[in-house]
Amino acid sequence: MTELIHLTAAELAAELASGAVSAVDAAQAHLDRIAAVDGELNAFLHTDAEVSLAAARAIDERRAAGERLGELAGVPLAIKDVLVTTDMPSTSGSKILEGFISPYDATVVARARAAGLVAIGKTNMDE
Repeated sequence: MTELIHLTAAELAAELASGAVSAVDAAQAHLDRIAAVDGELNAFLHTDAEVSLAAARAIDERRAAGERLGELAGVPLAIKDVLVTTDMPSTSGSKILEGFISPYDATVVARARAAGLVAIGKTNMDE
């Protein structure tokens, strides 16, 4: 099988739905890749492996229990820093907002999470 980080979202979703891959494995593969190359790229402002893997584990448990999940359930998702989240700092690239944690998720983030996508971090941007 192709490395998980090289699969399209649709390909990874199919592997997850078939049980060939777990959401935890998919999230961990992406987190490992971020750790390996982000020092040079500076693409991510924030990752939290513990939170991401807990979300992935919850998807795996729901799938194992036979719950019907969204088509993209378990697929890792990088969130642009302009979108606010309740569990990761949201700065929109501004020093003034450094450390800001929103009391709510942006609508698109809330919908992605409801569909079962696993947030793995916030991506960098300019102000």
